[in-house]
Amino acid sequence: MSQISSQSLRAGEPGFLQGPFGGECADKSCQMWFYYFITAAAAGTFELLQTFITGSPRLSVIIFNKSSKMSERTPLLHYRLTTSAGPEPSAVSDCTGPASGRSTNRKLGVVFGVIIPTLLSMFSVVVFLRVGFVVGQAGLCHSIAMFLVAYFIITMTVLSICAISTNGALDAGGAYYMISRALGPEFGGSIGIMFFLANVCGCALYVLGLVEAIVFTFGEPEERSAAAPGPLQVLPSGYWWSLLYGTVLLFLCFIVCLVGANIYAKATFIIFIIVVTVLALIFISFFIAEPTVVVLPDTSLMNDDNMRTANYTGFWLHTLEGNLFSDYTVDYTTGAMMSFSRVFAVLFNGCTGIMAGSNMSGDLKNPSYSIPRGTLAAVVTTYITYNLLSLMSAWTCDRYLLQRDYSFLGTINIWPPMVTVGIYSSAVSAAMSNLIGASRILYALSKDNLLGGALALAKRTSQSGNPWVSVLISWLLVQVVLFAGKLNTIAGIVTIFFLLVYAAVNLACLALEWASAPNFRPSFRCFTWHTCTLGFLGCLVMMFLISSVYAFASMAFMLILLMLIHYLGPISNWGYISQALIFHQVRKYLLLLDVRKDHVKFWRPQVLLMVANPRSCTGLMTFINDLKKSGLYVLGHVKLGSLDGLPSDPLRSCYDSWLCLVDHLKIKAFVNLTLSESVRHGVQNLLFISGFGGMRPNTLILGFYDDCAPEDNLSGQILPSTGLDVDKTCSTTDPGQQPAPFFPAVRGAEEPKDLKEVEYVSIIADAVKMGKNVALARYFNQFSREEVLGLRKKLGGPPAGLFVDVWPLNLLHPDGHGYINICSLFLLQLACVLHETRAWNQARLRLFLCVEAGCRLQKDEKQKIQRMLKELRISAQVQAVAWDQVVALHWQRQGAKGRGNMNLQDDEKRLRREGEEEDCIQRFPSNTSRLTDEFICAVNSLIHRHDSPKPAVRFLYLPHPPADRSFYHSYLHQIDLLSRDLGPTLLVHGVTPVITTDF
Repeated sequence: MSQISSQSLRAGEPGFLQGPFGGECADKSCQMWFYYFITAAAAGTFELLQTFITGSPRLSVIIFNKSSKMSERTPLLHYRLTTSAGPEPSAVSDCTGPASGRSTNRKLGVVFGVIIPTLLSMFSVVVFLRVGFVVGQAGLCHSIAMFLVAYFIITMTVLSICAISTNGALDAGGAYYMISRALGPEFGGSIGIMFFLANVCGCALYVLGLVEAIVFTFGEPEERSAAAPGPLQVLPSGYWWSLLYGTVLLFLCFIVCLVGANIYAKATFIIFIIVVTVLALIFISFFIAEPTVVVLPDTSLMNDDNMRTANYTGFWLHTLEGNLFSDYTVDYTTGAMMSFSRVFAVLFNGCTGIMAGSNMSGDLKNPSYSIPRGTLAAVVTTYITYNLLSLMSAWTCDRYLLQRDYSFLGTINIWPPMVTVGIYSSAVSAAMSNLIGASRILYALSKDNLLGGALALAKRTSQSGNPWVSVLISWLLVQVVLFAGKLNTIAGIVTIFFLLVYAAVNLACLALEWASAPNFRPSFRCFTWHTCTLGFLGCLVMMFLISSVYAFASMAFMLILLMLIHYLGPISNWGYISQALIFHQVRKYLLLLDVRKDHVKFWRPQVLLMVANPRSCTGLMTFINDLKKSGLYVLGHVKLGSLDGLPSDPLRSCYDSWLCLVDHLKIKAFVNLTLSESVRHGVQNLLFISGFGGMRPNTLILGFYDDCAPEDNLSGQILPSTGLDVDKTCSTTDPGQQPAPFFPAVRGAEEPKDLKEVEYVSIIADAVKMGKNVALARYFNQFSREEVLGLRKKLGGPPAGLFVDVWPLNLLHPDGHGYINICSLFLLQLACVLHETRAWNQARLRLFLCVEAGCRLQKDEKQKIQRMLKELRISAQVQAVAWDQVVALHWQRQGAKGRGNMNLQDDEKRLRREGEEEDCIQRFPSNTSRLTDEFICAVNSLIHRHDSPKPAVRFLYLPHPPADRSFYHSYLHQIDLLSRDLGPTLLVHGVTPVITTDF
């Protein structure tokens, strides 16, 4: 029996698991298990003989999983236990091409496409060299229990693979294709890269293992060894000689994968025949071999006191009774003490390789038919085989033989060299399958452009469709890994990589099931979310059971790859399961967001910003994004027109442009567009329909109606999400529509507006009637967030001139002195919300109180405001502003300059009377007709005189619009004079209670 040196791999480290990427979900019930298994056996019997005799036209893509290092000295957990890297069909060198061309290249059925690859993947060296080890350490009862647990975990993953393979069309790419199309390019790409690296390292691992086995049997003894060389030990040994042998073997594998895909497929079929023959001889030997004394190899003796012989008793009940229960000892290959977890990790490695069939998805005639039947048949077959071997080993071999000679199957075999041939053949096949599997994964990654131009050359294929450049790159990388000589650490991490792939398959299925996507209707019904949850958790537990260090390292590596692909990779149109999950959860929580449970304590601004042309109001859009304070933010736009006479909705092609602008400005906003014959009706529609449930706009923000010519703030800019100039035309998905610019050009100074003065004020009045707060934004074309807030970032602290001014008094109603009303408190709340955002938290609030210098209530009013601010936990600098001269200009104040001598009682009565009058004005104001331009201009000058240092933004009180439409023009004229040349200003009228403190 050939042996392998223990230096290459160490026991107790993770084994080498391999399986292609898989990934989607399945359905319910488990009635078809037996049906799948029976039909699989009948489906390919004739195909098996006919294809091998006539030559299978597509056997070139079969990837079989083979064994690893071949000897009883092979470290336990570092055998190649699964190698199922399925190559893509050679005919899919391009993403395009007629469907008929693709279908003619899909010629593999259940047997050649699924059963044989999966069986070879799962019948690894565990079946030759480690079944006795497992039984000798754990005993028959514990071994059967371990197989049950291991196959339970594997079966849960198989159900997920079967589900995704029966849910619609399945293209080439195996598990990578499944995961990437289900979980998105970031997750699928990171798993694909890890799987590619695992195959590269696996190929090098098996080449080195084969070299060490050959050198152990045919190499010259080491100089320090006292043993005499045998007649067959003629090969020179040493590091450089071993590297040479490995290079030659790898080159032979490379030639087979590069030149002859059919040769590779037929070679793996021959290997399958050899493995089946060896297993048949092993079972026959148990019945034919006579009881004998087995001389143990010298390497298994821990010290001189150990027994040098053990017994093969044949079928004997006493032997079975002695092997029923566990007896953990030291592993003679590494000197490590065995335990349940170590033995279970070795056993679990032999149960993997389940994805070999799904890797053949691009070459199967009918993947939805072949993958479930073939995979389940292979799983059941291997489970029965492993349990029969365990039973026969426990019944015929004493405990000492099982623990001290892992190659006893060759010793008791009727033809011992046959087992060695099987092990060597499996190693060669494993190396080839890893090499061709790595090339196919690399080719799939290059086709998807996940890494940009870095893999452009890997897309090249031969005329027959063989990705020869990918094969070449994979071969070069394997050759580089060969120089390492020993792959202990890499082998352990690679094992975790394969388990991570299995976990990703179950996660993809679980996500699809939870998303409740209507298009997820797999015909394989033996699936529920419980099965994929158990499979996912089982894979994670096995990862940490094998090696917690490698498990954390692999997850960290996956997260790094995920972030790189997310930020550097191109945008795909595969669909994202995250979007389906988010939709599912958002819908559920929106239903739970009951408007009847709203409370003022949890009020937050939910803003509808009406935008005529985004080109001229980017500054306002970014400012409102700061003002919303994690509330709802909707960008509304009304396009004038009617669907009558139009072939389709003209707004459908505009959404992408708006969403690209949202990404470009880095704001968190929804977009809501409407088509209406008038702006007023369009705004009404948006106020009525925007939002869902408890997430509806409570504040309407409009641009100011003035004669300022709009400025184009987007001219010449590139939208990062598209890479297109906003001045260029954007494509449309509707073939009936012509390409249009992202946004129309801004209105010229002489061009008429789409909105008249009366209609503009009517919109304000409509919003107030609907219970919405209203804000008018003026001069925000002068606002640049980068300039205002960038100074603080450069200096590392608050700039001296970053102020937010608040004027809470209705300056157009000089008869009132009330600061504590709904509108004033709402205005103050908005300023406070802005101040609490991260970007504005270093700004300073300035609160201006307009008082009469001769009024004895000046001090009391200031103290009252300060007390209110303290109770509201608002930090603001209160400044009293004397405006006697301004008030004197008002016609009601012309003869009342002696009011400063009124006693305190008269003042308090007047305040109560004016408070009642203020409430009346809120409903039916008539003060508009009594104001003069001189008075309003004086108020504007008063504000100007108190703007040092100049504030970044001002909040002013917006009066209620007049009830009489004939005063709309005067109303608009007055607020125009009030806010003229004040810089960025927000005129606010609030109708929503926003605080609960009672004053």
